[in-house]
Amino acid sequence: MSLNNKYLIAIVGPTAIGKTSLSIKLAKHFNTEILSADSRQFFKEMQIGTAAPTHEERSQAKHHFIHNKSIIDDYSVGTFEKEAINTLNTLFKDKNVVIMVGGSGLYVDAVTKGLDYFPDVDKSIRTQLNKDLETLGLESLQLKLKTLDPKSYNTIAIDNPQRVIRALEICIGTKKPYSSFLNKDKNNRNFKTITIGLTADRDIIYNRINKRVDIMIDNGQIEEAKALISKQHLNALNTVGYKELFKYFNNEWNLEFAIEEIKKNSRRFAKRQLTWFKRNKSTFWFDYNTSVTEIIACIKTNMQSH
Repeated sequence: MSLNNKYLIAIVGPTAIGKTSLSIKLAKHFNTEILSADSRQFFKEMQIGTAAPTHEERSQAKHHFIHNKSIIDDYSVGTFEKEAINTLNTLFKDKNVVIMVGGSGLYVDAVTKGLDYFPDVDKSIRTQLNKDLETLGLESLQLKLKTLDPKSYNTIAIDNPQRVIRALEICIGTKKPYSSFLNKDKNNRNFKTITIGLTADRDIIYNRINKRVDIMIDNGQIEEAKALISKQHLNALNTVGYKELFKYFNNEWNLEFAIEEIKKNSRRFAKRQLTWFKRNKSTFWFDYNTSVTEIIACIKTNMQSH
């Protein structure tokens, strides 16, 4: 089989929907390995709060990009793209199929489609924007983006300060809208991607998220976060499941409220994930309860039709 007949099976969907379980079943069926495209699961210090595959799950199929970095490492989606493509090229020497699983839409797209190219801009612009974020707040930066690039304002994760600053620094540094650089020349991939999406009714997704948070708390999430409190300023820890507990440790919230906020923010995160993944019209969507046999049949049919 030539490299053009190699297949990456990408498993996507909201948090807590069952992607890990499906990916392991598919890896076993195709006798292959799994790449994680979940940007929170890269960090070895964040095991419980990111619902990373357990040791038992990882013993059932070899995983890549799980707990391979530290929260103190400077790790970007661009670096991940290069490392993931190198890993795939190695795996495809022996395997015809590789599984990728992830809840981070940007990281999934980086592997399947390649990243957009942005010109370098003066670093002082970002420094100033970070200062503006601290002194003026996120809303002022959002309004600035709305003026400079309304298209980006309406499409990016507007409540994520890093994304807003990234878009603004390109707008200011190039004097062109950030959105004008999107979807231009992407890197061609020498493998084919079949994307499988898992979903459920909203109430089911939200119930699964609430239960997962309770399980994380029972499994030691509070202790894990407490051990990281001296590093709470790091960007990797400005994430659901950790930032809320830091507010509890800093006596801003009580524990019950912090846990409810983790659940609420996880539900919001799931909603954003679905919005992102639904943009890919070639994804094959299945109810989370669908049998693996049915999903394998869909994959094999699509391999034959390519």
